[in-house]
Amino acid sequence: MKKRFRVLLPILVIVASVIAAAMIVKAKPAVQRVEQEVQPPLVRVVRVSREPVPLNVTSSGIVNPATRSTLVAQVGARVTNLSAEFAEGAFFREGQILIRLDPRDFELAATQAEARVAQAEVQLEREQAEAEMAIEEWGELGSGEPSTLTVREPQLAQARAEVKAAKAAHAQARLQLERTVIRAPFAGRVEEKLVDLGQFATPGTPLARIYATDRAEVTLKVPQDELAFLDVTLGKPNGSRPRVVLSGKIGSTVATWPAAIVRSGARIDPQTRMVSLIAEVDDPFGLAGERTAPLPMGLYLDAEIEGRTAEDAIVLPRAALRPDDRILVVTGDDRIDIRDIDILRVDSQQVVVSSGLEIGEQVCISPLTAVVDGMRVRVQAQEQPIQAAAPDEELS
Repeated sequence: MKKRFRVLLPILVIVASVIAAAMIVKAKPAVQRVEQEVQPPLVRVVRVSREPVPLNVTSSGIVNPATRSTLVAQVGARVTNLSAEFAEGAFFREGQILIRLDPRDFELAATQAEARVAQAEVQLEREQAEAEMAIEEWGELGSGEPSTLTVREPQLAQARAEVKAAKAAHAQARLQLERTVIRAPFAGRVEEKLVDLGQFATPGTPLARIYATDRAEVTLKVPQDELAFLDVTLGKPNGSRPRVVLSGKIGSTVATWPAAIVRSGARIDPQTRMVSLIAEVDDPFGLAGERTAPLPMGLYLDAEIEGRTAEDAIVLPRAALRPDDRILVVTGDDRIDIRDIDILRVDSQQVVVSSGLEIGEQVCISPLTAVVDGMRVRVQAQEQPIQAAAPDEELS
């Protein structure tokens, strides 16, 4: 009996489990299908408006003097005197004496040359007197036309030539003497001092590097395509002189300086396709008038060049531009209209559109993926388009 019970017990357990499972499944409530509504994506938009847009061009460069020169010794002599302004960084006036060389040898040479002039003039007077006497004697004793040798014309011509040569040698000696005094060719500043007191300077020895302080120049590299926004003509004298605002940091202060484009470079760089525009700054150190800050040579500067103005253009945030120069217009019934536009200019901040949009239309500036024409969206808020700075505000 016990043996039969042991055999039937597992079977009874399995049967009970099956019955219980069936009852649980039968008691499970029916599942009701609920359709969930998918919300359209939420987007931000800007409203289209037209306005004058200044097409200014930005660049950067290093300031350099417009005129830079090297003072060179023209005669060989020892340096005997240096001006107090002959020091690195010192300012000097036009015509100011900066260096004196030992003049004694040249003074002696000038004196000797002056004596030779006097001797030649005495010889000329003697020849002139003898020529006059020869003419008188021929008139008394001779007949016919006298020969040139008879009236001493060759001797007289030689005496005149010797006077000219002596005067030229004297002028050369005086010039060499004057060259022992080195004067500033213009008002400027000493960039580098190359000689000192007591040093012997041979002809051709560099004495100092100097530059003029009346003007400074900054070479600005501009992409070839950006020239379309500037009133600059390559290869011809530029009469318009577009204004430039230069800015640079001196210590913890950012200063600005007004400038103007005066000319362009000789060629377009074949590798970078960049054009050099030269901006000129008058009186960079403020020596002729008041200036908020002097403009030191070698300073790195940012530049904003005054460009042409697009009188009736549309400005959009850079985020509005999609691949293939398209934008997403949100229609009145909140649907996407993929629109082709004509772009006048694009940079990292904004897009300037010339055509393809109407005033009052809404442009999507939110990032969207898998966009299809006509898809529905929800508009979060309307923002005002980017306001382009007026030329007078940027370049005043």
